[in-house]
Amino acid sequence: MKWNWSYAWEVLLELLKVVPVTIGAALTGFLIALVIGLLFMIGKRSRNQWLSRPLSFFMELIRSTPLLIQLLFLFYALPRFGVSLSPFTAGVIGLGLHYATYLAEVYRSGIEAVPKGQWEAAKALNFTPGQTWFRLILPQAVPPVLPVIGNYLIVMFKETPVLSAITLVEMLQTAKSLGSESFRYIEAFTLVGLLFLVMSYVSSLLLRRLELQLLRK
Repeated sequence: MKWNWSYAWEVLLELLKVVPVTIGAALTGFLIALVIGLLFMIGKRSRNQWLSRPLSFFMELIRSTPLLIQLLFLFYALPRFGVSLSPFTAGVIGLGLHYATYLAEVYRSGIEAVPKGQWEAAKALNFTPGQTWFRLILPQAVPPVLPVIGNYLIVMFKETPVLSAITLVEMLQTAKSLGSESFRYIEAFTLVGLLFLVMSYVSSLLLRRLELQLLRK
C-alpha cells in the first residue's frame, strides 16, 4: 500500500484536534506526579512508622503492578464504590500516582546528595520543617536531578496511548478509528509517531533550558 499524501493531510488535521488531549493528560499527570512524589518522599522519610511503613507498601504496590491495571481499576472498579471518574480524570490520576512513586525515588537521590551540614545549619537557625524543606534542602536537591525528572515527562507523553483503554480519545485511539474506517493505517500510525517525536523533542528542549537557567543561579 503506497503512501497517500492527500489522505495523510486529512489524517493530520484530525489528529491535531486531539493533540491538546494528549498534551493535557501528560502535563496534568506530570504535575500530579511532581507534587505527590514529593509528598511520598517526605512521608517515607518520616520517623512515624504508622505513616512511613504503609506508604512504603503502597508505593511498592504501585511500582509492582502495570499502569494499565491501575487505570482499569480507577475507571471501571471505583464506580462500584460510588466514585465515578471521567476518562480524562481517571487517566491523569492514574498517570500521576504511578509516576509519583518513581519521582519520589528521584527526589530521594537528590536529597541524599545534600550535605548533612545543611540539615544541621537549618536546625541551628531554628528553621521550621517547612522552611528547612522548601527554602534550604529542595532548592539544592532538585536541580541536579532535573534531567531525570524531565525524562519521566517524556515517558509520560509516550504512555498516553494507554489511556485509550479507558475510552479516552487521544491520538492513537483516533488513528485506530481512522484506520478502521479506510483500512489505511500507514499514514495514521506514522503521523502519530511523528507527533509524539515532536512533542518529546520540544519537551526535552524546554527542560534543558530550565536546567541551564537553574545552574546559572
